[in-house]
Amino acid sequence: MVHSYSKNANHNMRRPVVKEEIVRFMRERQQQPAGFLAELEVFARQENIPIIPHETVAYFRLLMQMLQPKNILEIGTAIGFSALLMANNAKEANITTIDRNPEMIALAKENFAKYDKRGQITLLEGEAAELLMHLESYYDFVFMDSAKSKYIVFLPEILKHMPVGGVVVLDDIFQGGDVARPILEVRRGQRTIYRGLQRLFDATLDNPALTASLVPLGDGLLILRKNKEEVMLPEN
Repeated sequence: MVHSYSKNANHNMRRPVVKEEIVRFMRERQQQPAGFLAELEVFARQENIPIIPHETVAYFRLLMQMLQPKNILEIGTAIGFSALLMANNAKEANITTIDRNPEMIALAKENFAKYDKRGQITLLEGEAAELLMHLESYYDFVFMDSAKSKYIVFLPEILKHMPVGGVVVLDDIFQGGDVARPILEVRRGQRTIYRGLQRLFDATLDNPALTASLVPLGDGLLILRKNKEEVMLPEN
């Protein structure tokens, strides 16, 4: 029994922002995870642990095979599903993944020990804001799937560790459609996330040093390409 996520958590992940019949079509018709990834997916669904849905899995599979990144950074490991998916489809990549949840860290370590056969994945334990300041590597692909209100906090440091041409993917940025609503229509407990995401959009969508695209897969992806060595973002 996993205790980190209650059965009532992650409600926005169950509020599709695309027509439900299209979501169902994407989830049923695209290639399904197989082997241990399928087993991890079933476990995550049973325990209500947030992992990327089928349509995002298919997109990541394509991204990894096209881009073939060499150095990947992930913020938000959970049980290690996404890191193992990326490792399976970018077999030459070194992957660094960060998490602070002791229960998820224990599960991820167990899964990496079983399934990371090429030793591609390094798990860092602790607060991302602190760990990011001490990273020495450069990353050509970054996946952020952690506290949504902190995306705008993490992003400036992440961009310092990326070359021109590097790609950042940020997950769950539509919050079940809440980001398109006036703040007073958003549940009070979700408003910190709402404000953080609005600051993220303000900082990135029109930024001349970035190319940005919003993609309606899962609960929404924001994809950024770093176009200049120096990227100016508003002060947090």
